[in-house]
Amino acid sequence: MLLASGVDIVNVADAPRAMARMSNLAFCSLLLERYGIQPILHVCGRDRNLLGQMAHLLGAHAIGIRNLVIITGDPPKVGDYPEATAVYDLDAIGLLQMAANMNRGIDPAGKPLPGGQTSFLLATGFEPGAADLDKEIQRLERKKAAGAEVVMTQPIFQTALLEETLRRIAHLELPVLVGVLPLVSYKNAEFLHNEVPGIHVPERIRARMRTAGNEGQRVGVELARELLAECRTMANGVYLMPSFGRYENCLEVLEGAL
Repeated sequence: MLLASGVDIVNVADAPRAMARMSNLAFCSLLLERYGIQPILHVCGRDRNLLGQMAHLLGAHAIGIRNLVIITGDPPKVGDYPEATAVYDLDAIGLLQMAANMNRGIDPAGKPLPGGQTSFLLATGFEPGAADLDKEIQRLERKKAAGAEVVMTQPIFQTALLEETLRRIAHLELPVLVGVLPLVSYKNAEFLHNEVPGIHVPERIRARMRTAGNEGQRVGVELARELLAECRTMANGVYLMPSFGRYENCLEVLEGAL
């Protein structure tokens, strides 16, 4: 349904919010096998040690996956199984460095990588709504130095924040893909604003969702369309993030843009 409607690529998260999910590597393999689409595989530092991460990346490359977005990952305490043990041998910066070295044919020990070199495109995350934007930008600078080639933002709900962010990171000369998330209700807007680090939903947006009542999904789509229209000339692309599996909402957002 998504591909038939003009979506270019599918972005597959790695147990976001530390919620138990099917292996995203297996899901990406199915996408390649069934549809021939090149997905974006999320790789986070939470669940695998250094050896596991290397095996994960080599396995992904072997089955044809070339696009990665590398993140540190949410801690288990926020998810389904707070008693789970986090690994974090490598954070996003360490993972980027490892993947970039593999692209140069070097393993984590500094030795030649058996079988040659990988050819990953390395994306990374960025939080325009971070409580300390200066610190977030400094971290992005370190991510670029480690090998990041593309930036994917957390969901943005106002163009003023996007403008400020793009201005502040222009010196990095990295392509930016903007996260656009169609809200579905006032409760959804409040949860994202108050409970998800790095996401800021302005008061005017939350007020509009509050007055929408039972029309929350329709208003959320309208807001996302407005944002998409405003930001499409500002960044290099957007990626749409459906709430609660409502993929149809994303297609409604796209209707006026394609």
